[in-house]
Amino acid sequence: MSKLKLIIKREFLAKVKNKSFIIMTILSPLLMVGLFSLIVFLNQKNSEEVRTVAFVDDSHMLSTAFTDTPSTKYIDLTPLGIEEARMQTEKSYYGVLYIPKVDSLTDISKGIEFYSEDSPSLNLISDIENNLERKIRNLKIEQLHFDVEKIKKTETDVEIATENFSGEKSSKIGSVLRMIAGGGFGYLIFMFIIIYGTSVMRSVIEEKTSRIIEVIISSVKPFQLMLGKILGNALAGILQFVIWMISAGLLLFVVTLIFGPEATSSGSAMGQMNPEMLQQVQQSSATDLQLALLEIKNLPILTMFFSFIFYFLGGYLIYSSIYAAIGAAVDSETDTQQFMMPVLMPLMIAIYVGFSVIENPHGPIAIGFSLFPLTSPIVMLMRIPFGVPWWQIVLSMALLLVTFVGIVWFAAKIYRVGILMYGKKPNYKELYKWLKY
Repeated sequence: MSKLKLIIKREFLAKVKNKSFIIMTILSPLLMVGLFSLIVFLNQKNSEEVRTVAFVDDSHMLSTAFTDTPSTKYIDLTPLGIEEARMQTEKSYYGVLYIPKVDSLTDISKGIEFYSEDSPSLNLISDIENNLERKIRNLKIEQLHFDVEKIKKTETDVEIATENFSGEKSSKIGSVLRMIAGGGFGYLIFMFIIIYGTSVMRSVIEEKTSRIIEVIISSVKPFQLMLGKILGNALAGILQFVIWMISAGLLLFVVTLIFGPEATSSGSAMGQMNPEMLQQVQQSSATDLQLALLEIKNLPILTMFFSFIFYFLGGYLIYSSIYAAIGAAVDSETDTQQFMMPVLMPLMIAIYVGFSVIENPHGPIAIGFSLFPLTSPIVMLMRIPFGVPWWQIVLSMALLLVTFVGIVWFAAKIYRVGILMYGKKPNYKELYKWLKY
């Protein structure tokens, strides 16, 4: 046990004292928040630009369809005609919309064109189309001698309240929060395994190629060395991860103070809304906030927290053991390619299955992959926010533990033979022979 502690300490200190580790620990939060700030700044600058769109309505029916927004102004150039309007637009305006003269409303949607110097914004075209569709619909209703205002009064917003059989209420906001929580936890584990699992592999390859491992192995058992490397790198990774989260959180708080609360929301999208939509959003924001707080209270926070720790450690230990075995079996990183894909496939499958899990968290696919040990660290964490029976969690954890012991045993046998093998590129048949030694 004392030798294992020394190995863990050695690997941890070697990792945290590495210049690249220190630089990335400091720079990564700065780069991430800096990139986020740049995106926010560019969005704000882009939303400040006011585009003036001219229109020529030869039908004389749709001129009232256009309402100015904070980002778009409309100007009527119908008296000038389309040719003169196009000439003026090239000099002064963003673009010109042409609505041709038609005989009936049925044909009015045909022949509408938009002229601009460059390809127009998709959002702008979509807004114009929505305005025209709304106006044409109202005109058709009036042709049928119906009162448009009375028809509008018949429109009713329906929001279905959901509740399970035990009496717990939920909402669409709750589903979104569960999706974010589950997806976030799953993605964090995926990234941690990829980054720090490969770090273990590189450490083994480096010591093997420098022949230092021959000296180390003379005083400690191969299994102790492998386990010490895994745990030492894990502790260094967790430390770096915690520093990243704290630093990024503080920097994001500073960015929010600089750019305002809208920095963390879709401020540009809010600016592009028409006044009616914006008013509706503002009226519903307080209610949505109350529902969000209620849904957060209803989340299984304790279960999510302890499950995250268990699957975080379990998933990392399983895959880092495999990475350590791969590092011991090869002489350079270029030789690892043939072994990497089988390792990455379960992780990639788990991420893709996660999309279906979020849509149907209690389906057979979700249950199956949340029990399968190589995918359960990601898939089960995506399911837990939606509520998972305790027996499934216990069974998944038990299978993960059994699989971890089995994989560590196999990885240790490959590691024991591979660390002293040089000059020979092993294949899967060769690795199978090593398991018999």
